Amino acid sequence: MNSSRRYFLQGSAALAAAAATTGFAQAESHTNESPARKQPNLVFFMGEGQRADAMSIAGHPLLKTPNHDRIGREGLMFRNAFCTNALCAPARTVAMTGMYSRSTGMLSNEGLGKPLPSDLPFLTDMLRAAGYKIGIVGKVHAPIGFEDKHWDYYFGHNSPGNTFANPFFKEGRDGVVGPTKQYHGIYADDLSTDRAVQWLESLPDDQPFCLLCWFVAPHEPFFRPRRYANLYDGATIPKPSTFDDDLKGWPGKPQCFIDAENKIGTTDSHVACGSLEGIAKNYYAGLVACDDNIGKVFSFLERRKILDETAILHTSDHGYFLGEWRQFDKRCMHEPSLRVPMLIRYPQRIPAGTVRDEMVLDIDIAPTILDLAGIPIPKEMHGKSMLPLAHKADPSFRTEWYYEYFEWPNPEAVRPHRGIRTEQYKLIHYIITPPAYEMYDIKEDPQETKNLYGSPAHSKIQSHLLERLDALQQGLPTRVEQKQL
Repeated sequence: MNSSRRYFLQGSAALAAAAATTGFAQAESHTNESPARKQPNLVFFMGEGQRADAMSIAGHPLLKTPNHDRIGREGLMFRNAFCTNALCAPARTVAMTGMYSRSTGMLSNEGLGKPLPSDLPFLTDMLRAAGYKIGIVGKVHAPIGFEDKHWDYYFGHNSPGNTFANPFFKEGRDGVVGPTKQYHGIYADDLSTDRAVQWLESLPDDQPFCLLCWFVAPHEPFFRPRRYANLYDGATIPKPSTFDDDLKGWPGKPQCFIDAENKIGTTDSHVACGSLEGIAKNYYAGLVACDDNIGKVFSFLERRKILDETAILHTSDHGYFLGEWRQFDKRCMHEPSLRVPMLIRYPQRIPAGTVRDEMVLDIDIAPTILDLAGIPIPKEMHGKSMLPLAHKADPSFRTEWYYEYFEWPNPEAVRPHRGIRTEQYKLIHYIITPPAYEMYDIKEDPQETKNLYGSPAHSKIQSHLLERLDALQQGLPTRVEQKQL
């Protein structure tokens, strides 16, 4: 076995070593409030491929998302939030376990018919044991759709994109999930959110609940709801600065990046990705529809007079390319694919209008929700609660972190890779023979146009990043029974 392949095999260090090498302190509950505080209700919105800049609160010049914005404006917004594996099923599993993909065994979108190992910490199991009623609606897209877990209400599908106009869902109650049923003439996210609100309406006033509302839009093929059929007609979609890099010989990019089949206008397997304008306008229209549905949940909480007793978290499974290097989709460790929104509203513990620049990750979601609920955070989780940052900035919260992408083969021919990102630098290692690399100074070159790998002037930082990359990976236990590269 060559050295590139060995990089993805069993890490020998225990989780305690991970804490020591990465600086990820294993958190317990960070509550400053009295233990007698009532459990908050919990709402966890997850976007599908929503970029960090795809909200008006993030300064988007075209997209208007007032309900997304309200979460951040009345709560906490992170400007540097990231996923650790930019692919749907792995990312959703990371969010529910607080653990890296290699430790959950959910490495790719393959193997969705097999449940997760039973020994993994699972967010909603812990919430249910603490007295919460748990509901999940929308795009689940995870091992057997998480149907082996006990859901008080389930209205989900395990499809990457579903059929937007005539969607398929399974419905279940009290731990029993029924058969697949098709619905006609209704937008998928409208239907699932309406079912979520109906379930919430049925709960007693004093029953704490956790709702996971996970949207399918704006996933390819980017269908719009009828009400937005003409949205953005006549609007101009500017080209990213790197859109025409192919015409310049792909400066600084390795051959495996160039060969990936994720380029707008050149794919016969993604018919919806024929033009930048088509993708972008449909993508944004889908997010406006998601914003409508977030508004429905806000309306219920206000109508029930429990808005300020409910903690709301919004994020996305991963980001998305919208023409950078003429790319679509995700998977890669470059910033458009890597960055996600992260907004949390809970006025009893989070001052309105708080903005932070610390690097937070999807492994931090489960610990944060447990902290909100007053439940101790298992030491097996790799992340930590983000809530202390609501009251005080902490430059030491996370200074470096590890990224991994496993799936091969895949529809876009994106090569497996791993990487490290610090506050200033990023190094990407493609797992091929011979290996290929990219390295960037993110502060000086946020568009990632100047590959510094192999530059004599950066040899010391390159060596340091490679050393830390190995240390971070070795600190993460790997489930050897799962397929590894």
